[in-house]
Amino acid sequence: MGAEVFALLAAMGWAADGILVRKGSRYSDVSSAVLLGFLATCGLLWTFNLWYFPLHLLYSPAVIYFVLSGLIQPALVRMIHYTGIVRLGVSRAGPLRGVTPLIALVFAIIFLNEQPSLLVYVAVVLTVAGVGLISYRREGEKEWKTFDLSFPLGAALLGAISQIIRKTGLLILPNPFLAAAITTTTSLFLFPFVLLATGKTRSIQFNRACMPFYGSAALIATVSQLFTFTALSKGDISVVVTIVNTHPLFSVVFSAIFLRDTERVTPMVVIGVLMLVTGIALIANR
Repeated sequence: MGAEVFALLAAMGWAADGILVRKGSRYSDVSSAVLLGFLATCGLLWTFNLWYFPLHLLYSPAVIYFVLSGLIQPALVRMIHYTGIVRLGVSRAGPLRGVTPLIALVFAIIFLNEQPSLLVYVAVVLTVAGVGLISYRREGEKEWKTFDLSFPLGAALLGAISQIIRKTGLLILPNPFLAAAITTTTSLFLFPFVLLATGKTRSIQFNRACMPFYGSAALIATVSQLFTFTALSKGDISVVVTIVNTHPLFSVVFSAIFLRDTERVTPMVVIGVLMLVTGIALIANR
């Protein structure tokens, strides 16, 4: 499969992950979901790596880039994004997180000398415009503060920076399994410090009510992480990041199906979704 297919599968996975975290957050803090996701990803990927790949790959210079990426994402980005989901809802936080492609495109042109085609630029514009429509304040929804917008937007900025670092490492060592394992392991070691900084050291709590949701989210996050790295190793970052960050499309669809009691899908949201779909089509046929 090509980079576009892996990126699209990753987008669907991250959307499903957000829905499950949203449901599980009714019973436990999102920090529990983050920790469980890290443990699942590290356990599964390191088992695979130790079985199939030689250990001398760990001496590659690319490891430095994967570690640097892990200091930013997924630890900080996932924690910030999940907080945005709880405060704003999936159908708003997800789309706002979707401005990452625009930021990543600028970084890719400046730092990686990528030269995207005109269709890619049009696709990014459509994606961001669609995000804007989806994020428009809607009547009758849960009250939220303007400051809450900083969570998904901050996640978008940090996510773009992290993707640039990841792509640089994958250009040296195109092994998505090892890259994802090192990145997530770094985030796992960093996570306790994130909890200390945010005052959530006592927020980790697993119970029977949250585990079906957080456990499923952890497995989906593991697969989505692997698909994201695989897509990055195969394609240009301007294309891959744009497709991966169309997860708002799937977030809205999944919200309409599974979160009817808390999420509303309006005509403006539908228009925004159609713009996102058009962006995907342009990239796939560039």
